[in-house]
Amino acid sequence: MTLKSESKYPSRRAYVLKVRGDAKADALAGRIENLVTGHQCDFASGRELLETIERDLAASTSANAP
Repeated sequence: MTLKSESKYPSRRAYVLKVRGDAKADALAGRIENLVTGHQCDFASGRELLETIERDLAASTSANAP
């Protein structure tokens, strides 16, 4: 049996998602926070939420590049 050195779900990619109380399915809004870096970002739509995650993943990928 071989153990993988890297987790399938690394901590660097763990987030807390807080959805506003007045958010609706067609008007998603809230805040996302990266648990490792503490970086927080408000979002006003599902698209903004996905763009925020995309930017964060791109930043972590470029930071780990040799």
